Amino acid sequence: MIRPNIGIINALVRITCGLSLLAWATSKYCKKPWRDSYLIAIVLGAMKVGEGIVRFCPITYLFENSNMDFFDDDFEEDDEKFVYNPS
Repeated sequence: MIRPNIGIINALVRITCGLSLLAWATSKYCKKPWRDSYLIAIVLGAMKVGEGIVRFCPITYLFENSNMDFFDDDFEEDDEKFVYNPS
C-alpha cells in the first residue's frame, strides 16, 4: 500500500496546475497534432493530476529515502585531508 507523502494543500496545487497544463496542451495539440512537445506536456499534466489525487509523489519518495552518505565522507589522499573553506 502506498502511503501519502504530500500534504492536502500540495495535492490541491498539483491537481490545479496539472489540469491547467492538461487543458492548455490539449487545446494546442488539437490545432497542431504533429508537434510532440504538446503530447509530452499532456502526459506531464496528467501525471501531476494523478499525483495530487493519490497524494503520492515518486520523486519526493526517492529524496526522502535516499542515502546522502557521499556528502559525509572524508576524502583522504596520501594521508592528507582536504579542508573545505566556504569563504
